[in-house]
Amino acid sequence: MKYTSRKDALLLLEDGTVFKGKAAGKIGTFGGELCFNTGMTGYQEIYTDPSYYGQIIVNTTSHIGNYGTIATEQEYSKPTVSGVVVNEFSRIQSRHDADATLQDYLANNGIVAISDVDTRQIVRHIRSKGAMNAIISSEILDEKELMKELKKVPSMAGLELSSVVSTPTAYTMGDESGLKVAVLDLGIKKSILDNLVSRGCFLKVFPAKTSFSEMKLWNPQGFFISNGPGDPAVMAYATETVKEILAADIPLFGICLGHQILAQANEVSTYKMHHGHRGLNHPVKNLESGKSEITSQNHGFAVSEEDVKSAPQIEVTHRNLNDNTIEGIRIKGKKAFSVQYHPESSPGPHDSRYLFDQFIQMINQ
Repeated sequence: MKYTSRKDALLLLEDGTVFKGKAAGKIGTFGGELCFNTGMTGYQEIYTDPSYYGQIIVNTTSHIGNYGTIATEQEYSKPTVSGVVVNEFSRIQSRHDADATLQDYLANNGIVAISDVDTRQIVRHIRSKGAMNAIISSEILDEKELMKELKKVPSMAGLELSSVVSTPTAYTMGDESGLKVAVLDLGIKKSILDNLVSRGCFLKVFPAKTSFSEMKLWNPQGFFISNGPGDPAVMAYATETVKEILAADIPLFGICLGHQILAQANEVSTYKMHHGHRGLNHPVKNLESGKSEITSQNHGFAVSEEDVKSAPQIEVTHRNLNDNTIEGIRIKGKKAFSVQYHPESSPGPHDSRYLFDQFIQMINQ
């Protein structure tokens, strides 16, 4: 599908702020929660991260699309974002082995996008006012009519989305002679599975609402609780599963949403952040080693600081150096730990991949 249009497009925020630009991707109308990612590279991995389901991504890097898209950089079977907002959109690609231009990729996957807008201004607005719903349209250019459509978009708070992007049926990955790890798929990225398989794990990936008793029938040596989209506060099914894993004292590792679910399993609540953490350059301090890590992050909810203070069984292991929020916990007396950020780092630096090694060591011990 060749790009032939330079149609006008609108980005309308729920507070009435309007940005006028040019259409990219699919010609259409789509809404979601507006958030920004500070990554300099890896736009395809970002757009296919299931944790972004229901969200419109603002890329802070000014030039997007220059290296096209390629199947090996997918984190999911297709893009999961609701829309894309960029400053300068490249309709050609320079990588000789690319499968498609970003324009063709977005259009063929039904993703509505807008370009030629001041993304710096949009990011400053979100940082000041907070994450909010927005809508992109290259069809409806009447702001009043577009606002009517925007009001139909549900708030991210209170949304259960993991079951939408989770695998519908269980499947296995890796060498059958390896360590058996049961993966609760709440919206897992392919690179997380790849990191576990490369360390000798034999994985069975289960749908989000699978019970502990059903997973236990496979006799796993460890459990992994994945990342994913939506509000953890409405995921009682996953919280109950993790409680049962903890009671059985089987090694457990959680990432992002899995981190929040582990906290909830210990009576610690989560809350919606002002504008979240999303990008490849977030500094985190490992409180055990004293070292800092540059991390890849994507989350709009976080673990309650006050509740952790009242939970003596929880030890905070990592903190965000930008705002001091909790980035990692360990459950005392249990073989269980989690981090809020993404050590699989796709895209992003590899500072934190040691966490997968720690999980393997915990299982072997």
